[in-house]
Amino acid sequence: MTQPKNTRIARFPHLRQDFAASLVVFLVALPLCVGVAVASGVPAELGLVTGIVGGIVTGLLRGSSLQVSGPAAGLTVLVFEAVREFGLPALGVIVLATGALQITMGALKLGRYFRAISVSVVEGMLAGIGLVLIAGQLYSVVGTKAPDSGPEKIAGLPGALVDAFGSTGASASLALGAGTVAVLVLWKRLPAMVRTVPGPLAAVGLATLAAVLLDLPVATVEVHGLLGSIQPPPLSAFGELASVGLLGTIVAFTLIASAESLFSAAAVDRLHDGPRTEYDKELIAQGAGNALCGLLGALPMTAVIVRSAANVQAGARTKASRVLHGVWLLLFAALLPEALAYIPIPALAGILVHAGAKLVPLRAIASLWREHRGEALILVVTAVSIVAVSMFEGVLIGLALAVVKTAWEASHLRLEVVDKGAGPIQAYLSGNATFLKLPKILDSLEALPQDRPVELNLSGLHHLDHACRTALETWAQQHSAAGTEPVRVTEPVRATAV
Repeated sequence: MTQPKNTRIARFPHLRQDFAASLVVFLVALPLCVGVAVASGVPAELGLVTGIVGGIVTGLLRGSSLQVSGPAAGLTVLVFEAVREFGLPALGVIVLATGALQITMGALKLGRYFRAISVSVVEGMLAGIGLVLIAGQLYSVVGTKAPDSGPEKIAGLPGALVDAFGSTGASASLALGAGTVAVLVLWKRLPAMVRTVPGPLAAVGLATLAAVLLDLPVATVEVHGLLGSIQPPPLSAFGELASVGLLGTIVAFTLIASAESLFSAAAVDRLHDGPRTEYDKELIAQGAGNALCGLLGALPMTAVIVRSAANVQAGARTKASRVLHGVWLLLFAALLPEALAYIPIPALAGILVHAGAKLVPLRAIASLWREHRGEALILVVTAVSIVAVSMFEGVLIGLALAVVKTAWEASHLRLEVVDKGAGPIQAYLSGNATFLKLPKILDSLEALPQDRPVELNLSGLHHLDHACRTALETWAQQHSAAGTEPVRVTEPVRATAV
């Protein structure tokens, strides 16, 4: 009679650990799903829909077994801009197309190549998102509307904060938002028993309790109902795919969501000893989730490092924990949607201000500046470009700068001339000889005395491109034609020529 029980244990040996971890992840994810949706300018329930799909659908698929997917703060700015420019119905088209592109890239086994993206560009992208997110959400903290552009948001902040002290409602809103951030910052210093409750849930819970008990005049979440919020994109919205702006937004969504998910997977792999991430399959899983979110008119998803780390730290052993967390989100959205109406907007804004601050890697910038100033410059320029221009252009500027830096470093070349006064002049080239360094090489070689024999030693070159080889051969012929001995050339040992 004990066989059925033993069979269940054999099939789900870690069910107890996964069940406990799923509850922790659910409590972490709930306020973040709602907060990201509100900050993105869409109904709060759509954040829960994305969390449900990320848990149940993406969670069941192969890829990374322990990382958790859902709406991410890193896409908030991009979603808000997309909704403002193209409208909410077009968001479903954008997310659906993003999912289709991710599935295609995964099927073509392109997932691994996302690891080749410069880390500085990715960190700069997240830092730029964090700065725009902080600037925008601080307006929600004081209960006022944020300007549209990043520079206007930052420039208008001092005035908005000063004005808040002259209004009772704005002061109450500011107090709740600041209190939420304070709880999040101090929560990790409290006793371990208290910290069994996730910080975001505690911060929102305390803010909600204060708003209700003190009857504070602050804005709260608008409730539309789960089914009422799900609006599949109409066929007319697919006509927007002819717009260059919409196509650019889709590319931005795809690159950013994919890079963030796969970088998160690499980080999560370092947190546990279980199976490693299969990057192409993880990209397909993310694409399937985004495709379904698009069909439901919900927010895009990525793997989220905060939820994933909480999942691992809570003792999760298999994908069951993330699937169960999606089930708990579904039950909450179906049975308790009215509870959302009590959550103060400033509290959710405070959570996102805190999340945005964690996206700005101040310590990493300081460390990079000491050791790799070029990488630090790429990070800062990418972040500033996102704030000053837009997400898509900022990322392109960062990628272009990374390519230029790589090309510059790949062209390091040293020319050493040894002239002993008698005999041939010896010229040693070492490093990487590319067309970028041709002017410098030729200027130095052409300055050598025409009446002296020259020995050109290329054995120190790691790379010699076709343009440089042709130019050096031409120079050698011209120098030899002056009536001196022919230039003696020592070929590179292992240099590649293209």
